[in-house]
Amino acid sequence: MMWLADAMPADSAQRGIRIAAVADTHLRPAVAGRFRPDFLRLAEHADVLLLAGDLTEGGTLAGADLLCAEIADLPVPVVAVLGNHDHDHKLGFRISAQLTDIGVHMLEGTAITLELNGIRLGIAGVMGGSGGFPDYPGTPDEGTEEHQARMRRGPLDALLLRQALDTLDTELRIALMHFSPIIDTLIGEPPKIYPGLGCHALGEAVDAGRATLALHGHAHAGTEIGCTAGGVPVRNVSYPVIGRSYAVYTLAPTQAQSA
Repeated sequence: MMWLADAMPADSAQRGIRIAAVADTHLRPAVAGRFRPDFLRLAEHADVLLLAGDLTEGGTLAGADLLCAEIADLPVPVVAVLGNHDHDHKLGFRISAQLTDIGVHMLEGTAITLELNGIRLGIAGVMGGSGGFPDYPGTPDEGTEEHQARMRRGPLDALLLRQALDTLDTELRIALMHFSPIIDTLIGEPPKIYPGLGCHALGEAVDAGRATLALHGHAHAGTEIGCTAGGVPVRNVSYPVIGRSYAVYTLAPTQAQSA
């Protein structure tokens, strides 16, 4: 795999795929229109836009309307997963439907294949959930029902992510989720909340599913760059972390991957 932190020049696009990604846009009136100008110029810098959850503030339909206005009719394909806040009002299915109606490819334990620049790109997506990490196991059997459900969801969504990755027969595979699969990209957050920010089972699924890259959000005070135990690059693309409308990562298959 060729890995570059920034987009390649336009004439290099034939040798790779430029992945634009952002999470935690939290669309609300105060930020409406902030991302639109950069999104409209996406084709200059990227071949696809991936959205890693918490796209709305509070999961309201009004927020979904603002989100749709932000990402409608973009010049590149858009693929997304929802985050926990997109479900705050239990309207995640409505938000997904609105996004699907404007052409966004919504993933929830599913995968999609896109052909870009003559390369097959597979994207498998889940929201993910809490669940903790070996040194930060959390309390899955304590707390509120909501807390327990979120702690259980991490491992369950990890199974779905692995299954979705396994369906892909592509040169490149991206694992797209909202919660973190590793601790590296949580650094900057208080360690006591690590169990609520992600799940080691998601990282295991990324490795077992032979992903080329994993993308997530959720950890607003975390770190952009990390890596799974198996060596898969992980990027936290939360808007507060990357500090721009989207980050761009360029991937290209090696000869071994192309064979």
